[in-house]
Amino acid sequence: MAGMAWYRAALGFWLLNRLLDGLDGLVAREHGRATDFGGYLDIMADFAVYAAIPIGLYLSRPGAQNALSLILMLGSFYVNAASWMYLSAILEKRNAGARARGEVTTVAMPPGLVGGTETILFYAAFLIWPEQMTGLFVLMAGLVLVGVGQRLGWAQRNLTGNGSGEKDPTPTP
Repeated sequence: MAGMAWYRAALGFWLLNRLLDGLDGLVAREHGRATDFGGYLDIMADFAVYAAIPIGLYLSRPGAQNALSLILMLGSFYVNAASWMYLSAILEKRNAGARARGEVTTVAMPPGLVGGTETILFYAAFLIWPEQMTGLFVLMAGLVLVGVGQRLGWAQRNLTGNGSGEKDPTPTP
C-alpha cells in the first residue's frame, strides 16, 4: 500500500500490525502455547515489515535523496540487529538472558535509544508525512545508531570486565 501511495490505508494496516504483534505473544502465553519457534517467527515477521514499509515508501517517491536515506536507514537496522541479537546470545550463554531474569520473551532484548514505541511512531510519521521521508529516514538512522553505540559501550564495560579487572559473569543490560 505504501508503494502505491495509499498512505492512509498503509498507516491503518501498520497500526493493526503493531496491535496484533503485541497481542500474539500475550495470547500464546495466556493459553500456554508460547514456543521458541513462535518467538523466532515473530521477530522474522517484524523484520520483514520493518523493511517492506520503507521500501514501499521509496517506490512511491523514488529519487536519489530518498534512495540514499533509505540505504542509510536500512543499513542502520542491519547493524542494530547484529548489536542486540549477538549481545542477547552472549547474555543467554552467560545465563543472564531472558529466562534467567524471569522475562516472558524468548530472548533478552538489550535496550537501545529506539525501541518498539519509537519505531511505531517513526513509521506512522513516515506514512503521515511521506514527503518528509528523506529527513525522517536519516533521523531514525541516526537515533538507531546512537542506540547501537549505547549497547556497544555497555557491552565493553560489562563483557570485558567490571572495572576491577574481574569478569562479570551475569551482566544485566
